[in-house]
Amino acid sequence: MKRAIALLLLLTLLGSPAFAYRILYKEQFYRLYRQNFYQYPERIAENIYWLEQALQADFANPLFALARIEDEAHWERYRSLFMMHVNLKIVELYLAWGTKYNKFTAYFFNYPWQRQNLESLEIAESLFNTALYYWDEALDWSGRAWDLRRLHLPQIQHWEDQNHRIETGTLDYEAIIGRHLQRLDEVRRTFRDMDDTTY
Repeated sequence: MKRAIALLLLLTLLGSPAFAYRILYKEQFYRLYRQNFYQYPERIAENIYWLEQALQADFANPLFALARIEDEAHWERYRSLFMMHVNLKIVELYLAWGTKYNKFTAYFFNYPWQRQNLESLEIAESLFNTALYYWDEALDWSGRAWDLRRLHLPQIQHWEDQNHRIETGTLDYEAIIGRHLQRLDEVRRTFRDMDDTTY
């Protein structure tokens, strides 16, 4: 008898719908981002997806913001810092993804895989160029947040630090990506110059 009741209870629980809520707001999508110890391309792509969804969604009510919002000026600074930070995260993810395909040296013994290496470099170049797009977006939002720098949001101090580093020039992903692309071009030239006499 006890087994029958337990089985009936289990079937009732399994048959009932799961409680869930729709993800609608930027802050909700942002919380789906995860810092992974191992940066596999599929995990990077998943994080990029969630952060791009965060860019497109609406902001939640200021009551549910990731920082305490006191007035409209704080709300404006918060939104600018949020957009800057999410764009920076996407830049970092595209850089990590591009590094998976980038080759730092073209060894002579890689000639048998010349075509595959050149294709890999094309993918890396595309990912680095996409990172540049998001860097430009981050710069735009950083400038907006910088105009309101007298307002302090202690709960997102890290974002304010990023804003300061961008505006003072100590964080410059354009220069970093430029160096990656320059090295990539040098390696690509070396691969293209390879033939069966250099192997």
